[in-house]
Amino acid sequence: QVQLVESGGGLVQAGGSLRLSCAASGNILKINDMGWYRQAPGKQRELVATITSGGSTNYAGSVKGRFTISRDSAKNTMYLQMNSLKPEDTAVYYCKAELRAIVGAQIRNSDYWGQGTQVTVSS
Repeated sequence: QVQLVESGGGLVQAGGSLRLSCAASGNILKINDMGWYRQAPGKQRELVATITSGGSTNYAGSVKGRFTISRDSAKNTMYLQMNSLKPEDTAVYYCKAELRAIVGAQIRNSDYWGQGTQVTVSS
């Protein structure tokens, strides 16, 4: 059973910082691209940042220069350092991983999502 578990969300004042973590567990053979997404109330889920297995990164324009995505492949863990937070960053943040794993008796390539962690930025 593959699981992605996010942590690190919470309540912070505007201008503050938070660091999110996403830990993948299970019979994982390889993790390819990973990413952070967010969904604010009444809005569609949107991409925040992605990182490839080689470390190449991509950011949404609204977070570029404030957020930093990284990963520790040895720990199957991804991070999102969020600085200079704004009230409009308030959302549930989800991690996603494209990975290859042993599920049952089969090797599968699938996308997996975490359960989400709430980030609230007060003005």
